[in-house]
Amino acid sequence: MASNAISMSDLRQLTEGFKLSSLAVPAVILLILTMLILPLPPVMLDVLFTLNILLALLVIMVAINTATPMEFSSFPTVILFSTMLRLGLNVASTRVVLLEGHTGGDAAGQVIEAFGAFVIGGNYVVGFIVFAILMIINFIVITKGAGRSSEVAARFTLDAMPGRQMAIDADLNAGIIDQDEAKARRALVSQESDFYGTMDGASKFVRGDAVAGILILLINLVGGVTIGLLQYDLSFDQATKAYVLLTIGDGLVAQIPALILSLSTALIVTRVTTTESAPEQAANQLANPAAFYIAGSILVLLGIIPGMPNLVFLLLGACALGLGYLSQQKLALESQQGEVPVLDAPQAGAAPKEPNEVDWDDAAQVDVVSLELGYGLIPMVDGETGGRLLNRIKGIRKKLSAEMGFLLPSIRVRDNLDNAPDSYSIIINGSVRGSGNIESGREMAINPGNVLTQIEGSPAKEPAFGLDAVWIDPADREYAQASGYTVVDPGTVIATHLNAVIQNNAAELMTFDVAQELLDRIEQTSPKLIEDLVPEKLPLGAVVQILQNLLNESVPLRDMRTILETLASEVGRTQNPQALTAAVRPKLGRLIVQQIIGSDETLPVMTLEPDLEQLLNELVGRSENVDEIALEPNLADGLFQSVRESVQQLEDQEMPAVIVVSPLIRPWLARLLRRVTRDLTVLSYIEIPEDQAIRVISTISINRTEHNAEQVGV
Repeated sequence: MASNAISMSDLRQLTEGFKLSSLAVPAVILLILTMLILPLPPVMLDVLFTLNILLALLVIMVAINTATPMEFSSFPTVILFSTMLRLGLNVASTRVVLLEGHTGGDAAGQVIEAFGAFVIGGNYVVGFIVFAILMIINFIVITKGAGRSSEVAARFTLDAMPGRQMAIDADLNAGIIDQDEAKARRALVSQESDFYGTMDGASKFVRGDAVAGILILLINLVGGVTIGLLQYDLSFDQATKAYVLLTIGDGLVAQIPALILSLSTALIVTRVTTTESAPEQAANQLANPAAFYIAGSILVLLGIIPGMPNLVFLLLGACALGLGYLSQQKLALESQQGEVPVLDAPQAGAAPKEPNEVDWDDAAQVDVVSLELGYGLIPMVDGETGGRLLNRIKGIRKKLSAEMGFLLPSIRVRDNLDNAPDSYSIIINGSVRGSGNIESGREMAINPGNVLTQIEGSPAKEPAFGLDAVWIDPADREYAQASGYTVVDPGTVIATHLNAVIQNNAAELMTFDVAQELLDRIEQTSPKLIEDLVPEKLPLGAVVQILQNLLNESVPLRDMRTILETLASEVGRTQNPQALTAAVRPKLGRLIVQQIIGSDETLPVMTLEPDLEQLLNELVGRSENVDEIALEPNLADGLFQSVRESVQQLEDQEMPAVIVVSPLIRPWLARLLRRVTRDLTVLSYIEIPEDQAIRVISTISINRTEHNAEQVGV
């Protein structure tokens, strides 16, 4: 008995481990192969077509009611099998239509006959046109849009993946999440990238299905009429009626599920991830009282005009006004329920701290980088109240360190009672390099220059790039985005400003200690290189100045080995940091160019007018010290004005501003034009890789007859 019990237990465990769902995929594949090879009776076609419609309805209902696309992560696989099932049905039905279509409308089953008769409605021409319009809608509108949305979503998701991974690492380093949650988030990011990448390919199944439906329609129609005329001696009218009915019915029972599946694909790839399903999200966002009031008023006005369908317009206009009133009352109720009093008073009974003795801490040196906040902005760094500014600052430090090639110093965040309550200051080496004001509880709507309509709010300037902006209430965020504004929260405003200030002042962060750390890291893998170069041939101070020169022109230090090898080969000729910097830049030419454009793109460049370039070459060539070169004021004004106009034209065309000049004048001209704009990159001819395609888009020129250059002391 014991042995029998063990056998039954093993059998029960084996049965429980063998799930019925594991048979689903092989069964579907076997069914598709059967439809492709063996003829199916009309009754079986009726069952399978009905099952196909049921499957499509089930898919779209699941797609509508998912809160995030990842809740339906099996959707690409479902698309594949449902598409193959439908194409198999098309093959099976086409075989029956062409073989038995001459016998009557029910030759391919009652489902095909019923759908065909319903669409035709007694008029074959009208029915065929209606069916053609349905296929055009599916192919051109829904399928094409879903395919494009899938492509864009996949591209953006893959581009954002490194940043999201860095954000997870920043939260983990800050102690906000533990290892398990970080692992789960990384898995989710990876799963999302796989999902959207797969959806990009799966959308091609949907588009191919639509194309196949059109081709099958033509084959059934032309082939059926030809068979009826030649093999069964039917008249043209009889053959047309019989095969048009079957063709439209067959196409309709296939295209309706295809249309539903295309709509499901569009719903999945166009979803914005929230905690709400699509109906809840749409209902909450469309419940805009102002929109209902305006739309209802317009309908009421149209209903008053004589000759219009007055009753319909007035009735629907009144309904819209009523919905606007209900939405307004709902929003007012939610606002009252959401109000929570905030007490910011100091705790009672707190004993005042006694002043400490003065020590060296009171005479501490300045921080390299610090962010000082007014007391009104302190909640932005308090994690207990939802402040995430510290996490964003850590993310910025990690991102910029990776981009620049050296570890940025810690960014100290502290309060400063001397600041206005809602203001902040960005300080580098003790001096303020940027400041701004934040309106707490509001969001900044930035005008990128092409908004559809101006919105109301408190006027402001985006601090990082100086763009026009307004402070708006969070409730107006959707409206501002729909009007073309870029809306960001206060933490993003400060973080973006901090990012820009650090990039613009990166050279000041390259200190002796940082340079020594870089050399120490290279020494671990190339000890001989460092031993022969620093300080044997080149002092550390010269290396620091060279690295600062590169950072001043936004050249990253990621390829430190190439920089040091170039210095080692050139230091025998000169130890001038400016000359050594000029020798290093061509070796980093490909890296510099790829900071501007993609690896496979053509580099658009500006050049100087030959006479102007020759004039500047002569001016620099005659000088022993380029720091003492200056231009005659009128000539300088003409050059600056021409450069500003050219850069502005390129910005309007969303193209990078790059000017190519001779190696002799490049360092001097780069420093000179840095006073005009920091958005201009000055390259020499030898810094552009030989295989890099370039295109000259403009030439900078001035009226030489009005200007002369002279060499003066500065």
